[in-house]
Amino acid sequence: MKSSKLNILEINNLKTYYFATEGVVKAVDDVTLCIKNKEALAIVGESGSGKSTLAYSIVKLLPENGRILNGNIWLYPDKIDLVRLSESEIRKIRGNRIGVIFQDPMTFLNPVMKVGDQIAEALIFHKKCSQSEAKRKAIELLEKLKIPDASAVASQYPHQLSGGMKQRVMIAIAISCNPQLLIADEPTTALDVTIQAQVLELLKDLQLKLGMSLILVTHDLGVVAKVCDRVAIMYAGKIVEIGDIYSLYKKPIHPYTKGLLQATPTIQEPGKKIMAIGGSVPNLINPPSGCRFHPRCPYATEKCKMKEPPFVNVDKERYVSCWLIW
Repeated sequence: MKSSKLNILEINNLKTYYFATEGVVKAVDDVTLCIKNKEALAIVGESGSGKSTLAYSIVKLLPENGRILNGNIWLYPDKIDLVRLSESEIRKIRGNRIGVIFQDPMTFLNPVMKVGDQIAEALIFHKKCSQSEAKRKAIELLEKLKIPDASAVASQYPHQLSGGMKQRVMIAIAISCNPQLLIADEPTTALDVTIQAQVLELLKDLQLKLGMSLILVTHDLGVVAKVCDRVAIMYAGKIVEIGDIYSLYKKPIHPYTKGLLQATPTIQEPGKKIMAIGGSVPNLINPPSGCRFHPRCPYATEKCKMKEPPFVNVDKERYVSCWLIW
């Protein structure tokens, strides 16, 4: 993929591995991806595909045994390589120019700190606001997120809030400094269906109003259609297909993408037969040779088993890694 002045982030040949007692887990293995200015990009794949590791590599929020071994992550317009930044340098970016919404808000919200103070904390650290100004802005953020009686909620602790309210507090923290890029890792996983729809609608609305880019990490292609402009399909540490939302849904090319769509129920097709993808994501300590999807692929040939397919541009902004297109 070519570099462009329209990109806010460019990931080039990224390798992020986990060093476990059982061996080296190749969670993100030579990934190249760009995120455009003011676009919403989804990273989609099953659990264990490496999508969350890819997202957390951007802000260097990896566990102790995780390490970026190769590649660059360029943040524009000043072309900062996030991979090369020290911990003190990346802290100035994280929560400021790049916001993060985590999967489970209770894991990341401080249980003994009022939610208003937690939102204010980022404003004090990054924007050098006074305590009173930061608290006022925290309440304004909660109001922007359509939380009723925002001043009262700001004085409450996380355990006093519902799951949907806690996720809105996480969003408030993530957008408090008007980031260029917002990363949302499975933001609706712990919520019921009604609240999921509200949170997704809110995210899209905020992305458009604040003019920021959005990376949505999810396993659910049904969620993607409501929020995103483009989709990157990830499997076993690799990106296997990228396309705009309409062409990818209308004409998926990679067999894995087709499998994900066949496994996704839609209200537009009430009689649709749901087809599960056979097998499971491979062990990334010892991934399959050739195309990593070949053990589960109904179209696999000997070539697929032996040689990894290149990632090629097939149409406009459509990229695919599959021998079937050759």
